[in-house]
Amino acid sequence: MTQARARLVGGRVIVFDEEGARRIYASGFYGKPLANPKPRSLDQVHAPLELSLIEALYLAEKGLLTVYDEEGRPLTPRELAERGRSLIPSFDLLYRVYRELRDAGYVVRSGLKYGADFAVYERGPGEEHAPYVVHVLGYRERIDPLEIVRAGRVSHSARKRFIIAAVDEESGSTTYIMFKWSNP
Repeated sequence: MTQARARLVGGRVIVFDEEGARRIYASGFYGKPLANPKPRSLDQVHAPLELSLIEALYLAEKGLLTVYDEEGRPLTPRELAERGRSLIPSFDLLYRVYRELRDAGYVVRSGLKYGADFAVYERGPGEEHAPYVVHVLGYRERIDPLEIVRAGRVSHSARKRFIIAAVDEESGSTTYIMFKWSNP
């Protein structure tokens, strides 16, 4: 597949070319078409397509996207990661989990509306509802049990499984802990 071209605009990456936007979106539900944020089919995907820095870095590492800065200079994946670190707390942890899930074949989208880092699909948005929401933590980070209960209640009411992805920064391994809501 030919590399799509995108421009870094603040903390977002925009694909302005319609053909590139369609190719990127079709290759795994990447980004959000600004004209139609919830397209039901590929013919409803039009430029511009907005990508997060995490999505853009993943696509750049896979050789599917070239991102240009405000001056028109192509950015390396390393430079994109540096930009992400400067703008997004825990960027490296979030990216590690994003990459693992994408490499495992899942479709990973923002989980902000569920109070989580990611909403994770087995097939993709429009084809199913996301069965999982994922919250990313460093292995040694503390989490208040009340936060777990809150997240569990939100995910349960939205009919999703709540998962904590705990990343060990030293070894690079991730432990996934899935919670199941039960009534006593």
